[in-house]
Amino acid sequence: MTQAVGKELDEYLLTPDFFADPYPFYHQLRSTQPVYWSDRLGAWLLTRYTDVASALHDSRLKSGSRIQAIMSQLPETVRSETQPLYQHLTKMMAFTDPPNHTRLRTLVGKAFTPGTVAKLRPRIQAIVDELLDKVQGTGKADLVRDFAYPLPAIVICEMLGIPLEVRDHFKQWSNDIVGFVSAGQVTAHKALTAQRSVAALTEYFLSLCEQRRQHPREDLISALVIAEEEGDKLTEDELLSMCVQLFFAGFETTEGLIGNGLLALMRNPDQLKNLRDNPSLIGTAVEEFLRYDNSVQRQARVASVDLEIGGQRILQGQYLLLFIGAANRDPAQFRDPDRLDISRCENKHVAFGHGIHFCIGAPLARLEGEIAINTVLRCFPGVQLMSQSLAWEELLALRKLKSLKVSF
Repeated sequence: MTQAVGKELDEYLLTPDFFADPYPFYHQLRSTQPVYWSDRLGAWLLTRYTDVASALHDSRLKSGSRIQAIMSQLPETVRSETQPLYQHLTKMMAFTDPPNHTRLRTLVGKAFTPGTVAKLRPRIQAIVDELLDKVQGTGKADLVRDFAYPLPAIVICEMLGIPLEVRDHFKQWSNDIVGFVSAGQVTAHKALTAQRSVAALTEYFLSLCEQRRQHPREDLISALVIAEEEGDKLTEDELLSMCVQLFFAGFETTEGLIGNGLLALMRNPDQLKNLRDNPSLIGTAVEEFLRYDNSVQRQARVASVDLEIGGQRILQGQYLLLFIGAANRDPAQFRDPDRLDISRCENKHVAFGHGIHFCIGAPLARLEGEIAINTVLRCFPGVQLMSQSLAWEELLALRKLKSLKVSF
């Protein structure tokens, strides 16, 4: 992007050029106005690693007020009409604060421990092999449509106990919800669309949860239905919100990790060759993909009191966007941050957040990413992009490709 300041920076936000490559914008903002008030987004934008990491830990910055801040962008009549959406989203674990957040996380956390997730390795490998076998003889594939999306979607469906035949319906419902909570600007259309999809998902999960009460299975929904921890358990509304969140969080971000990681390798042939020749590097490689071009580009918080960040006065009730993608490319924290280096050792990225809201699904995402990417390189030794022209989802919080067409 060309050098810009003030209003010009705001105008660049949410443009096709921004979504195609937000990193020049991040660099410029971080070097000139690292704590920047955006009139367009009605929020403070934080882009330095130290500020973002500190804010993720700061108990004065709340997650529970985020949905209210998002809904406040809507006309009053639409806010009234979408109260069911508001009520549902505020019960999701991601949009709560302690002590309620602590209780919800404890009840679901056992399903995502590294030890529990490690037991899924053989099944994840089998799904990966099956998906790649379907395109093996064609010489080409869309690695988003054919692989990066279905892999984590199948895994989370199986974990929850959702029949695979409804997977694509769930994807559309999930996309509608993500399109509302992850968009840079909220519209009445997005809110109403999200509300319809939340209603559809809730109706489906209500029926499924009732089935599990009558006939429990070895799946996560059955476990949540009967979950108890020190005499506590999920209310029905919390149970339904938890099911919805686990589904869309379980595949949307991992889809981006796999797609973005494969793209990064194909755009950096030396690193692709290095990983193909040394598959044992996959652990540090996935950490580098998370740093270099993570699917989660920002977190959001609301100030519960007046405070100061980077010399700027933040007022109580103001909205803050913590740009993970910018923090992970900060030269003050990472040497040569715009270079992909799959053997990078000192890599304290904030891709999964920090503190109490550290991503509960991180072990699963890492495992899926490791198996998926290494298997693609092994099965498709000549994989390459069919076109340098790529289309990205127009989401401020989530960075992922619409498609990734390759030949091999």
